[in-house]
Amino acid sequence: MAKLELIHLNKTFSPNVVPVKDISLTVEDGEFLSLLGPSGCGKSTVLRMIAGLETPTQGHVVIGGKDVTQISPGDRNIAMVFQSYALYPHMNVYDNLAAGLKLKRIPKGEIAQRIQTVSRILGLDELLQRKPGQLSGGQRQRVAVGRALVRQSDVFLLDEPLSNLDALLREHVRAELKQIFASQQAPVVYVTHDQTEAMTLSSKVAVLNNGYLQQLDAPDRIYTHPANQFVAGFVGSPQMNLFPVVKQGSYALLGEFKVPITVQTDASQLVLGIRPEHIRIAQPGEAFAISGKVFLVENLGMHKLVSVQVANRQEPPIIVRSLLSPAEDWTHQTLTLTFPPEHMHWFEAQTGAAI
Repeated sequence: MAKLELIHLNKTFSPNVVPVKDISLTVEDGEFLSLLGPSGCGKSTVLRMIAGLETPTQGHVVIGGKDVTQISPGDRNIAMVFQSYALYPHMNVYDNLAAGLKLKRIPKGEIAQRIQTVSRILGLDELLQRKPGQLSGGQRQRVAVGRALVRQSDVFLLDEPLSNLDALLREHVRAELKQIFASQQAPVVYVTHDQTEAMTLSSKVAVLNNGYLQQLDAPDRIYTHPANQFVAGFVGSPQMNLFPVVKQGSYALLGEFKVPITVQTDASQLVLGIRPEHIRIAQPGEAFAISGKVFLVENLGMHKLVSVQVANRQEPPIIVRSLLSPAEDWTHQTLTLTFPPEHMHWFEAQTGAAI
């Protein structure tokens, strides 16, 4: 198998369209990397440059120590799973799986052996004689993954392969993909805008925005130690609360309340972040508490997402969202909340960088 390296990749389509800006990262054998970010952040362009479908304006793509930047896609020994499945409608499942191997003139006996192995892993044995039109969406996606696996490639690329599936099927196929690629030793690069997919599937996540790499880290580190305000706000559902605050001594002013600053900084303009699941009802004698009126309650099943408007003489109003017990009726109550210091995140207001 082969390590994948991206070295200072840039892609410029025009002076005003630069989707990828100086991205460098490494994916080791057996690692599953997700490229995560909003639409237009450059993640699909990065994938296409790895595949050879786009040529970098600057930088290099290296697979197994070999610079493949100028090598055609067919000579890179990569396998790609597309969002649209891209199956041959006139061929049955067996022939779809075999098509790429026949083009490489692999012996028939080896083709049959590879398909038998992959078919057993993916549960396709009973579907081999069916055509794509006779398959469900989940079955078609498994065939598309199988076509990639039979190639025994150096690198696997997946371009939002679950986006065409309904929510229940997406969850099922996501679990299958995690098991399938856990047994592979090749690097896997997975493009998605769905943070649940990125966090559950990956050993590493690369968060992109506006063409720049914002953070490359393990999923739990992305969640607990976001590198900047963008990552903090993008990763997590419900979204992290982010409050612009002004430093006053060892405190930050949040509306009419003083929040103890838990980091060392000389900046006067800060952004305080805390996730809704970390906010709790304050107990008598708490070191810090903030009060406000409930104006919206959203029932999420396991929790209720409660929005509280905090007392504030200035505009705009300060809204604190917290996940609270589903057993209580929080409607129109006045709540006193506390922010545990260990779960507070602080960012510089000007740069957005974590402090």
